[in-house]
Amino acid sequence: MKDYYRILGVERNASEEEIKKAYRKLAHQHHPDKVGGDTAKFKEMNEAYQVLSNKEKRAQFDQYGQTFDGAGPMPSGGFGGGAGFGGMRWNVNAEDLGDLGDIFETFFGGQAPGSQRPTYRRGSDIEVHEELTLEEAFRGVEHVLKFNTYGECKKCAGQGFEKSKGVSKCTVCRGKGEIREERQTFFGKFAQVKTCPECHGRGEVPNEKCHECKGSGRVMELREAKVNIAAGVEDGQIIKIAGKGEAGEFASGSGDLYVVVRVKPHAHFQRHKTDLVTEKDIRITDALLEREIKMNDVDGTPYTVKIPAGFNLRQSFKVSGRGMPKFGIFGSSSRGDLYINLNTKLPKSISHKAKKLLEDLEKEI
Repeated sequence: MKDYYRILGVERNASEEEIKKAYRKLAHQHHPDKVGGDTAKFKEMNEAYQVLSNKEKRAQFDQYGQTFDGAGPMPSGGFGGGAGFGGMRWNVNAEDLGDLGDIFETFFGGQAPGSQRPTYRRGSDIEVHEELTLEEAFRGVEHVLKFNTYGECKKCAGQGFEKSKGVSKCTVCRGKGEIREERQTFFGKFAQVKTCPECHGRGEVPNEKCHECKGSGRVMELREAKVNIAAGVEDGQIIKIAGKGEAGEFASGSGDLYVVVRVKPHAHFQRHKTDLVTEKDIRITDALLEREIKMNDVDGTPYTVKIPAGFNLRQSFKVSGRGMPKFGIFGSSSRGDLYINLNTKLPKSISHKAKKLLEDLEKEI
């Protein structure tokens, strides 16, 4: 028996928003069109979401470990209403069919009844990795990304045919854009109205396909996308640019571009979320005399900080508000903190006079 909560990685008392957030994260990770995508996992988590996002189904699953809508013998009238055994009425929503959609793909080569899928699949989402220095992450930066993917054919504007040659009425569907099919299966006899495979629902076919894209409406090209990366972006953070992914066939819409930010290590600063850690060499007299020491921000901006009296050199010296900017937050509390590890440098040798002064100092402290 499947545990839908475990599949989505949420607790049994998870809110609707938590369930939706977990589903979107897994969908992006396992989408079959992505490199490394997993079709089986994608179907399994989609099935889990269909149940847990529906209040009635979730209640059934919580109580019985399964759902009962549409369960039992198949009515002779098929889906979409009709009398079943014992007078049971069937009212199946095609969007909730889950894996049964694959059965309809097998039998009909197309959509489940009433599924209202688009004629053409939109373009796939694309994931690119963009590397930044810590300095760029500190101040924010605008990058122009370049990548190879399908773009809309400029010659035919994504339509896939020569407009000057015109179109003709589809002879397969007689201009209706859809055809009716009947098939006998082990479920019974099914009748289905589906999109015409010849004209893809248009009711018309081109007299001449576009020679540039061979009728698909898209061509492989080097695409560019401008991304504004705000100050404080973290390593691994994902930025979505809508409509900048792969172009769909026949002007059916482009996918989205997901930019995964990678921040390179820095020679002098270590980052922990919005806080920074660094080291500073000082003389023992700097600490004893509570002197100010010179520091620089990640972007090179100079400032000074004073060593407090009685400071324990084994601890980190905290400087509030001198860390990384907080992503998307502005104002006085818009930066994290800086922690300085002070390294005390001792002289290799001291003069007789200095030694005498230290001995006198020792008597006072």
